[in-house]
Amino acid sequence: MKLQRPLFLEGEAGVGKTEIARALANGLGTKLIRLQCYEGLDINQAVYEWNHTRQVLEIRLMEAAGNVDREAANADLFSENFLIKRPLLQAIDEAEERPPVLLIDELDRSDEEFEGFLLELLADYQITIPELGTYRAAHPPIVIITSNRTREVHDALKRRCLYYWVDYPDYQKELQIITVRIPDAPRKLAEQVTAFIQEMRETELFKIPGVSETLDWLSALLALNQTELDPAVIDDTLGMMLKYQDDIDTVKGEPVRAMLERSKNRGPRRGGRRQG
Repeated sequence: MKLQRPLFLEGEAGVGKTEIARALANGLGTKLIRLQCYEGLDINQAVYEWNHTRQVLEIRLMEAAGNVDREAANADLFSENFLIKRPLLQAIDEAEERPPVLLIDELDRSDEEFEGFLLELLADYQITIPELGTYRAAHPPIVIITSNRTREVHDALKRRCLYYWVDYPDYQKELQIITVRIPDAPRKLAEQVTAFIQEMRETELFKIPGVSETLDWLSALLALNQTELDPAVIDDTLGMMLKYQDDIDTVKGEPVRAMLERSKNRGPRRGGRRQG
């Protein structure tokens, strides 16, 4: 934070990159502003746009009143009263003394054109709106950028950032996460779920379950009043962990039984990966 450089978090989907930004904002007691990236994202969705509906309504009211000063009307229509601030402008124009955390989530889903605009923004933390002038950040936001590596983000952007690879958590860390997030879960069940998920991640799958799937699965087991794992309930709830039918077919039945048996060798004493 003292370096005032963005933190670039890269890793597989579901490992907890977005949660890092939320935890940082909570820890600092500041606002979290999130920009969810997607293909086709442009300035209107990311920075600002004009409230055209309100502008049209204002024009009609002016026309009904008569004797409209067109120059004054135009200045009013393109004032802040009709400006919709999107996440990037919100982060730059934040009035609070404590800077917000700006989360630019899944940048790899956006286009290279948007990457270029973001590169300019991160250089000086200012945005120019032709009708209103330049907005400059009095206190630059704490920027966190995430990527799931669906495509490579340009090196020029990465060079402006501090890079960190976020991997799947080991047994101890994942157990700690789920006991904090779902404190009512029986300890034995939480340990079994964590160990089984750790084992499953070593299986050849199209999409490995992340921490979010671990939490969803444990919540589903609690809803089913399960107090411990058995092969039948795992088979019945595979859809909470795996999102592709081919992956479900790969592990259902005998592979589940084998993984459950191997997972018993995991735990607090054995660590996150199977020994020897």
